[in-house]
Amino acid sequence: MTYTVYGAAGSGSVPVEAALTLIGAPFEVVEAVTWEGEAERAKVAAVNPMRQIPALVTPEGETITESAAILIWLAERHPEAALGPEPCDPRRAQFLRWMTFVPASIYSMYWVRDVPSRLAGEDEAAQAELLRRSAERIAECWGRMESQIRPDRFLLGPELTVLDLYVAVASRWTPHRARFHQVAPRMGEVVRRVDALPELRDFWARRFPFEGNYTG
Repeated sequence: MTYTVYGAAGSGSVPVEAALTLIGAPFEVVEAVTWEGEAERAKVAAVNPMRQIPALVTPEGETITESAAILIWLAERHPEAALGPEPCDPRRAQFLRWMTFVPASIYSMYWVRDVPSRLAGEDEAAQAELLRRSAERIAECWGRMESQIRPDRFLLGPELTVLDLYVAVASRWTPHRARFHQVAPRMGEVVRRVDALPELRDFWARRFPFEGNYTG
């Protein structure tokens, strides 16, 4: 009963892998660094025609794509791990709200940033401006989330959810943790707690080490 994750170190597959680690479910990773070229994207084509990661193949052989969908599904599939509020939980609405907000408003910006010529053409100045503006947009979105959430020990209360794993990973990407802590200081305290979870210490060291811009 093994899961297969198509992903890469430091990528959007990391919160999925972290969730599986906390659940205690066996899984294997097919490493596919899709932003490095066609050969890497081809590794994912059989399970995701978009050739993007993450993709999860369940023990039953079903494929699930989209990081938020995978995380929500895993929380529901493994209620014993208590990684997401159930439908009757008063936290459920905000859980779904923010689990949707992160990919829609923040994660989606990295499709633009990975290959800026997709929207800016070959003009280097235009590409640089796109990178600058997209980084500011990401910071702005984190700030908006910060202004509308009231964290406890974790983002939705005293208990860890997959939302905490999602934000802990995405907050390390550009414009990186230093900027994240500027615009979302209360959420920043939460992601530090997630970074420090003893259950994930070895996992973080393997899949997203705290180095350079990724510290904090």
